[in-house]
Amino acid sequence: MESFNQLKAVSQLKKLTENTFDLTDSNSFNSKRVEEMCVINEHFKLLFATEKLTQEVIDQLIELSHEADVFTKMKAMQNGDVLNFIEGFESEDRSVLHTAMRDFFGDENTGEKAKEATQMAKQENEKLKNFLAQNDKNEKFTDLVVVGIGGSELGAKALTVAMQHYNKPNRRLFFVSNVDPDNAAAVAQQVDLSKTLVATISKSGGTLETLTNEELMRQHFIKEGIDPKDHFIAVTGKGSPLDDEKRYIERFYIWDFIGGRYSVTSMVGAIPLAFCLGHDQFEEILRGAHYMDKHAMNTEARDNLPLMSALIGIWNRTFLHHHTVAIIPYSQALGRFAAHLQQLDMESNGKQIDKMGRHVDFDTGPIIWGEPGTNSQHSFFQMLHQGTTPVPIEFISFSESQYGDDCDVQGTFSHEKLLSNMFAQSMALANGHKSDNPNKNFPGNRPSRILLAKKLDPFTVGALLAYYEHKVAFQGFIWNINSFDQEGVQLGKVLANQMIDLFSKKRAKSLKPDDLPVGQSYLNHLGSFS
Repeated sequence: MESFNQLKAVSQLKKLTENTFDLTDSNSFNSKRVEEMCVINEHFKLLFATEKLTQEVIDQLIELSHEADVFTKMKAMQNGDVLNFIEGFESEDRSVLHTAMRDFFGDENTGEKAKEATQMAKQENEKLKNFLAQNDKNEKFTDLVVVGIGGSELGAKALTVAMQHYNKPNRRLFFVSNVDPDNAAAVAQQVDLSKTLVATISKSGGTLETLTNEELMRQHFIKEGIDPKDHFIAVTGKGSPLDDEKRYIERFYIWDFIGGRYSVTSMVGAIPLAFCLGHDQFEEILRGAHYMDKHAMNTEARDNLPLMSALIGIWNRTFLHHHTVAIIPYSQALGRFAAHLQQLDMESNGKQIDKMGRHVDFDTGPIIWGEPGTNSQHSFFQMLHQGTTPVPIEFISFSESQYGDDCDVQGTFSHEKLLSNMFAQSMALANGHKSDNPNKNFPGNRPSRILLAKKLDPFTVGALLAYYEHKVAFQGFIWNINSFDQEGVQLGKVLANQMIDLFSKKRAKSLKPDDLPVGQSYLNHLGSFS
């Protein structure tokens, strides 16, 4: 496998950074450019005239994708080939098959591993459908508490928040993720335990925070005289400590070829989404994700939405050296979406070695952050416009609102004001504003792009989810890094367990001087406050 810097297009792109496009040039930034710099299909429009791109840069970025053989790799991923590996070093050595979790709608993948995974996913979906149908019949559970952390919480929470408008009546959803006991305590006070279902989600069955929070929730049931066995289900790997029929009324399975941050369309996301929306609406989310999975296989790079977004991101990160990306959805429903994308992108592409175990000498994944507009305009946009660090922005917006509940105020509807602000911010960041008063001078030339869809419904949110999953995967393919492991989270876990052991020994008064002395110094600071 060639390293990134050995690709011929890399040297050409480096040369093109010597004279980048100036977005403040009124002779160049015009309506013709807006019409040309876009990718459009039946569900989405990606508008990138406000990126620092020329046609020559785009041509070289596309050549870069061809040299990196991204379509072969995308096909291999969806086939179930082993892509989660580091050559010559111990690693997970797994297939990556989140796409198989939604490959139910025709044109199914023919790879043997993919077909097997899809069949397994179908069986779990049918089991969930029957479980929920039985609940609907007897109306036993109206509240659901999801106990999980990281990939077992972030994506599912982002989508359930986004889809609240479509919820069934009498459905409430809560998440317990933080090992801070206040999280579980606050949730327990809000629910009717007699009508509450608890879903414990951990693929390994050994996640410390999740096991601790599950026990906290169980204790609340016991205190109320309710047998937890009748209220708990598990989502886990077969044979894990959570795969115990004595403790759960039902167990649903997830497999090692599904990474946590890619697990929303597996049982991890299926249970909260189908519980709240109904299984039919959850299937629409799967249908949207499946649509984008097939679209990502489009070998015409200029028409491939996630690939073009990935290439623009590589241009900004690796060649223009922008360290962060702000995700700004002009949709209140996507209020938790940036939090999911933080894990999806940063846990995937926050890597410093390539797939051969060699240290890279170029910038990989950026820092991802963001909040919804227009709120963010009144928060951190000051820095985005006039700060010393340019930040590329990915705007997300919809031409229609979810609820359709709007009115005319001063000649325009609220949704028109929302979209007007989004388009204005993109233009202002690009064009800037010259003023003799330095305090009112806006430098401009700050890149952004817009992903526009018609309406945030179940199909669209599924497609949006998969769009970002494939954008991240394409970037990893091009950088030749492993986007599917997460060794970077392990060291902190090891040290945390050592600290936990210190708490236990301190309580038993068995601490020894050589038991993590620095950790003991931290514990001493908990002793008293005055």
